[in-house]
Amino acid sequence: MALHPQIQQVLKAMAEAKLQPIEAMTPAAARAQMAAVAKARNQHPTAVRRIEERRIPGASGGIPLRLYWPPGPAPKAAIVYFHGGGHVIGSLDTHDGVARNLCAGVGALVVSVDYRMGPEHRFPAAVEDSFAALRWTYDNAGELGIDADRLAVSGDSAGGNLAAVLAIMARDAGGPRLRLQVLVYPVTDYSFSGASYERYAEGYGVLTKAAMAWFRGHYLNSAAEAADWRASPLKAASFAGVAPAFIVTAECDVLHDDGIAYGAALRRAGVVVEHRDYAGMIHAFFGMAPMVDGAVDAQRDVVAALRRALRA
Repeated sequence: MALHPQIQQVLKAMAEAKLQPIEAMTPAAARAQMAAVAKARNQHPTAVRRIEERRIPGASGGIPLRLYWPPGPAPKAAIVYFHGGGHVIGSLDTHDGVARNLCAGVGALVVSVDYRMGPEHRFPAAVEDSFAALRWTYDNAGELGIDADRLAVSGDSAGGNLAAVLAIMARDAGGPRLRLQVLVYPVTDYSFSGASYERYAEGYGVLTKAAMAWFRGHYLNSAAEAADWRASPLKAASFAGVAPAFIVTAECDVLHDDGIAYGAALRRAGVVVEHRDYAGMIHAFFGMAPMVDGAVDAQRDVVAALRRALRA
């Protein structure tokens, strides 16, 4: 299917803004560009009751968290959220809008995690920090006023990768028990095996095949680590017993087939999977609400899935 007209307008605006290809920049420059784009889009952020900055112990120093408390009654459930950005770029600020929308929409505490990234901190630093944040949320449920049995993980792109990995780690560790893993166009195979890598290699926004190679080169210590399931969760030996999944894919995205393949692997293992594919959308569309209708629909669908999973 052709690109949605609203996405065509987004791509036109990006061209007029002269955004640089990710693969042509240094990590610092790519981070700055992503931050500027996110700030421009988040002009009217959704109101939440309060935001709290925390720093928790990690394997290599403190891990910054940002806690979003919803309006209305005190939340009983929590969503541990991981931002996207190829494990190299992105931050708590770039995904502030999405975190706020999930918090207010679901009526849950959102714990947004500022995990370490490459190239300064390569694999598996991001995985270690992310699991530490999940464990902290579970261990401190009483202080936070939430039910430790009402937890979900969520993330987009690299954050979806981390959410998927954590669902496997939580199963293997005997907990925390997760009600749902929400994977928004996740990276599930760093060996780039999906046909969508060729179909949408370039011309569909900032995430090109070359950009994915750039991300992998800055995140992994070597290409051989793509065989490690903690980098490529599709490589896991078994998916039996992991949390149910809600998977979002964008039709015109190099990562489209990653999400499809992961959903199929989960289903073969008996895991309940709900999948939504958004026609004419590109990578990163999820954060384009409210200007892109498909993003509004996708966020509404994710909120509904989380509300169903996290209710008592």
